[in-house]
Amino acid sequence: MPTKRELVLDGAIELLGTRGLRALTHRAVDEAAAMPPGSTSNYFRTREALLSGVAERMEERDHLDWAILSRLPDPATVDQLVNGMTLFARHAVGADRTRTLARYTLFSEAQTSPALLESVRREHERLIAWAATMLEPFGAHPSIAKILVDYLDGVILHQLLGAASDFDPAPNLDRTVRALLS
Repeated sequence: MPTKRELVLDGAIELLGTRGLRALTHRAVDEAAAMPPGSTSNYFRTREALLSGVAERMEERDHLDWAILSRLPDPATVDQLVNGMTLFARHAVGADRTRTLARYTLFSEAQTSPALLESVRREHERLIAWAATMLEPFGAHPSIAKILVDYLDGVILHQLLGAASDFDPAPNLDRTVRALLS
């Protein structure tokens, strides 16, 4: 069961992904999270602190989604890795579209906020480090993790922008992963 802080952050993510950055106020987050007035402010005094908290919460949820979707914390075969990445991409543009849109909104906002940019970069580095641990059994150089994370991010972004009805990232993910691991 999510904590009150997590509910606040999930409400902020929902607002960012459905209504955009301008809709993100402490009062609106309280309403979206079905929390009493002032709850968001109690956890996050400033908008910048709230946005940094959102970046951290997104990373937590990414890890949880990977474990649930792939049913494996760490893939043991290349096929399992590709399958997990495919499931994650489909989830990001489908059932989790709102959070994905919130993520890209956050990326854009980070360009004008040094503290948020640092938070987003830190979360991105953690994501890359996490991916690198998954790639260790394959003997991959750590730099491969950044390439795969960035590639997957691009695949997801382009699907959000283009919305191909026959979206199937599996073949290209398979070719990319195998080429990078060879």
